[in-house]
Amino acid sequence: MTERTPAGEVRSDQVGREVDLYGWVHRRRDLGGLIFIDLRDRSGIIQVKFDPVNAQAHATGGELRLESVIHVRGPVQRRPPGTENKELATGAVEVEARSVTILNRAQPPPFAVNEDNPVDEQLRLRYRYLDLRRGRMARNLQLRHRIAKAIRDFLDDEGFVEIETPVLIRSTPEGARDYLVPSRLKPGYVYALAQSPQLYKQLLMVAGMDRYFQIVRCYRDEDLRADRQPEFTQLDLEMSFVGEDDVLDVVERCFAYIWEKVLGNPISTPIRRITHAESMLRYGVDKPDLRYRLEIQELSPIFARSEFKIFRQALDAGGVVRGLRIPRTVGTKEIEALTEVARGEGAKGLAFWHREADGWRSPITKFFSERELTDLQQTMNAEPGDLVVAVADRVEVAAPALGAVRKAAARMLGLINAGIFEFVWVTEFPLFERSKETGEITAAHHPFTSPRPEDIGLLDDQPLKVRARAYDLVLNGTELGSGSIRIHDPELQQRVFQGLGISREEAERRFGFLLTAFRYGAPPHGGFAYGLDRVVMLAAGEETVREVIAFPKNQQAEEPMTDAPAPAEPKPLRELGLQLLRPPAPPTP
Repeated sequence: MTERTPAGEVRSDQVGREVDLYGWVHRRRDLGGLIFIDLRDRSGIIQVKFDPVNAQAHATGGELRLESVIHVRGPVQRRPPGTENKELATGAVEVEARSVTILNRAQPPPFAVNEDNPVDEQLRLRYRYLDLRRGRMARNLQLRHRIAKAIRDFLDDEGFVEIETPVLIRSTPEGARDYLVPSRLKPGYVYALAQSPQLYKQLLMVAGMDRYFQIVRCYRDEDLRADRQPEFTQLDLEMSFVGEDDVLDVVERCFAYIWEKVLGNPISTPIRRITHAESMLRYGVDKPDLRYRLEIQELSPIFARSEFKIFRQALDAGGVVRGLRIPRTVGTKEIEALTEVARGEGAKGLAFWHREADGWRSPITKFFSERELTDLQQTMNAEPGDLVVAVADRVEVAAPALGAVRKAAARMLGLINAGIFEFVWVTEFPLFERSKETGEITAAHHPFTSPRPEDIGLLDDQPLKVRARAYDLVLNGTELGSGSIRIHDPELQQRVFQGLGISREEAERRFGFLLTAFRYGAPPHGGFAYGLDRVVMLAAGEETVREVIAFPKNQQAEEPMTDAPAPAEPKPLRELGLQLLRPPAPPTP
């Protein structure tokens, strides 16, 4: 093919020069003599003019249909005064078609490719190759590329080495179900697709690599949501001879570099830090959205001797009373909606008071003393027109209930400051937590996270009070990623395993390779990993990661374009010694 000029790069200084353009017919306008098309390629759009003077080219132009692939040759011309298009980078010029070749004729597409109007997502995913031609999707993928490149540039300058780790690994406890891959060469055994490179990056520190990173594909068989996919991409890094401050410094400077270099939007560093306990108390979640300043307050001391039965029962049972001030006038329907949000998190209901110029208005005001109501006003700093809501329950119910109410109220009342990026570090997570499903003690992050030195003495008798040297980075209420200082001492690692109910014998069987490596001189080390998909989603202003992944799965973990997953052929199943069983059909009502 002849030398190609990118369509979106044609400019006024090329007027009079002949160019060769290749691309897709984006739009077509037939004015009864002159024909104009917008020619699109990845670089942008240029207007092409078909003049009857050039008879053969004009005749071909009359045959063109949207999304057909063509080659156009002709001179760059300045557009007539008054016809410039200021919305296009090429809007001051056009190309006069002297010769045209149709490289591929397109069928009518199932949806408009030259518009970003809403289209059913299943249809978009089935014809993803067409969806990716649309401007918004093309911009998102280019943004993803620039962010990935910026990450590599920054970490290379910081002395990190990019190293690939295996995808087919031994199953390890990462908190989600593994995708299992049967071994043909070792019948009856399986690999797991890596949920993360966690153990390998720790072993790289034992190997003396000092500073490692990779942009890596990971796999988790878990229920999907807007910011999750069964296969996803994360930035993974690890450093030797570091503490928390060292890791956090590198990560936040990396984000500052990305936001400045790619988005042209500087962020201030150091990024604010709050502890996990503070986050749960003030925001009701461990990934707070700080774009709005609603904060939960502890009201238990105010109502310690309250005669209000609901509060009294909660406090006597060891629970709490916590409240949230909403700085808006809120109607009955909105209060009912917020009450349902609280109930969705397990709360029995939502107490509320309207603050007016002459005091409080609420069906429950009569149950409280003047002292209690005065203290409520002072603690909540309530002004006339404000609404104060409260939940009385166990801490593990009250916190998430008010956290959900906080989020719902901000959306309902338009309190979210869109277009800004509020980063925050959440630190000092619990090392262990109790499983809601089984009641067993499990690792809050993963079992290789180091406990805080001052809490090591609690490991045996009060494990749920042990804080971890762990940290999450949160942006606008979305967890970008997490990390920790790791355990590098084999005996401390054994104690943490024992806290999880893993005996020494089982630990050696499952993690002997790691414990053995630690016995050969493991340096203190720590690291971090964040989801690249989520970062690009937030940078692009999208609502789901599916909008920033070229070929994502839908919410049923299916790929409509290729109909994956698909039934397996009998022969490979026989070779693997497998028989797939379908679950029984549900009974007919």
